[in-house]
Formats: sequence, C-alpha cells, structure tokens
Amino acid sequence: MAQDTIWTASALRDLAGQANARPCDSCATLPSTGWETVPVSLDRQRLQVLGMLYDPLAGNPLESTLEEYHPQRTRYWSADAPIAPGWFPYNRCGVWQCRACATVFLRYAEHGGYFEEERIRRVVPALVDSAAPPPGNT
Repeated sequence: MAQDTIWTASALRDLAGQANARPCDSCATLPSTGWETVPVSLDRQRLQVLGMLYDPLAGNPLESTLEEYHPQRTRYWSADAPIAPGWFPYNRCGVWQCRACATVFLRYAEHGGYFEEERIRRVVPALVDSAAPPPGNT
C-alpha cells in the first residue's frame, strides 16, 4: 500500500482483521485498545505507514470537525470507543502497521497550548464505524 492511500472505514476494518491473533512483543507493550501516548518503549521502526484516514487534497485536517462520536456514551480514552474516521481525532490520523505481526494502529499528534503529544490506538475491527461526520464538516 502506498503512503498516500486514503483508508475508508470498511478497508480499515478489513486490514485490521488480517492481523495476527497475537501481537508481537513490541506491539504487546501497548496495554490498551484506547488512545494513549506513544510509549518510549515502542519500537517505532517496526511500524510502517500505510496511509491516512483523511484526504490532504480535500482540505486541511486541522480545519475538520473537533466533534467526537460516542453513540454508546463512551469517552475519548475508552477502550471500547468507536473508531469513526469522519470524526475527531480519527479525521487526523495516519494508518500504521507492524511489519512483524500486521497489527494496525492509528497515530496522530495532539496539539495543546505548549506541547505536542503523539498518540496511538490499536485498531479493533469490531469498533470501526462508518458513521458520517456532522453536516458541514469534513
């Protein structure tokens, strides 16, 4: 897959479904399926970028919606929160895959007042949701 591939929800779900049932030692260091700060211990060289969940030619992802999608009253940090590409923070994510075990991750940079923090989340196929973004947003 090319790095400029734009992933749809269904393609992301299918890709994540092809991962090994058991993550390699490096990927297993991520204890949660929810968002977390990329740990220093993660071997980043094992991850390869496959594309993104947004189209950079369609506009600046930083201008896309900041609304989150939580129909079951989950929260941003919830391990069972839906992965909805049209909604924040997924609309700013790159799609990455482990070269060893094929585990799929989403990564993006969270920007706050005086810091930038890289965050990562393992893709669980059952949590990928194709819900459309709010009207008027990309």
